[in-house]
Amino acid sequence: MNISVVIPLLNEQDSLTELHDWIAKVMQFNHFSYEIIFIDDGSIDDSWKIISQLSQKDSNVKGIRFLKNFGKSQALHAGFEKTQGDVVITMDADLQDNPDEIPELYNMIKNEGFDLVSGWKKVRYDSVISKNLPSKLFNWAARKTSGVKLNDFNCGLKAYHIDVVKNIDINGEMHRYIPVLSKNAGFTKIGEKVVQHQARKYGETKFGMNRFVHGFLDLITIWFLSRFGKRPMHLFGALGFIMFAVGFAFALYLGIDKLFLNPSGRLITQRPQFYLSLSTMIIGTQFFIAGFLGEIVLRNRQDKKRYLIKDELNLG
Repeated sequence: MNISVVIPLLNEQDSLTELHDWIAKVMQFNHFSYEIIFIDDGSIDDSWKIISQLSQKDSNVKGIRFLKNFGKSQALHAGFEKTQGDVVITMDADLQDNPDEIPELYNMIKNEGFDLVSGWKKVRYDSVISKNLPSKLFNWAARKTSGVKLNDFNCGLKAYHIDVVKNIDINGEMHRYIPVLSKNAGFTKIGEKVVQHQARKYGETKFGMNRFVHGFLDLITIWFLSRFGKRPMHLFGALGFIMFAVGFAFALYLGIDKLFLNPSGRLITQRPQFYLSLSTMIIGTQFFIAGFLGEIVLRNRQDKKRYLIKDELNLG
């Protein structure tokens, strides 16, 4: 199979039929063998009913329905597990991503050797204040932190080699950072393509300021995990050693001062340096313990299901 199209969605009943027909037209015109995997992330409208109808008239349509809303990252993870195509395309279900971009994205992965190609919505039709400016700030911070030189991390239209989606783990809300996760996993040939952005035709945007804040918190998380996720003792052990050494140095100074330099002076416990020394040594010890616990957790971690699937369509 040439292409798997993975589409996570939440309450997009009005756009699904039009999106399916558009994708099918592009695939048939280019003679691609394909599958379209819709992941219904707990919709409360008729989205699943429409997906069921599409799957009955088109065997290329497959569906996954979550028991409730688990989030876009979990939806992508579920879709990636089921993909069979050589190239995997992700896009949003709101018709703001243009399926006409698929052939060139496929060519960049299949024939030009990219591991991942991210869309860049250079011209956007979103609100400047509520979405465009926060997005620019977020993308700048993501570039500086991750070292991945992309202009639009948030673009839902991306293409992947099948090996990428089968070897990265997307959890929490890390879908924004799939290029960073891919780089950390060793898939370093990451490209970018300017894509056409469509104005939203139906429904309302799911973007809000809370997602903007969560995005930056996730950015800090992924920076930490990429540097210390497999070796937490390197961070916590270093911090613990520094703080313990500072505390011990204060304690040593107080002992020498009391014993040799000023034996008739104040008691050690009456000096503020004593409590500073004690506190830093205790905190340093706690950092050491945190590092050891992190190492133990890593060595005993068992993966658990992060979502519950209610129904599937046309999936073996």
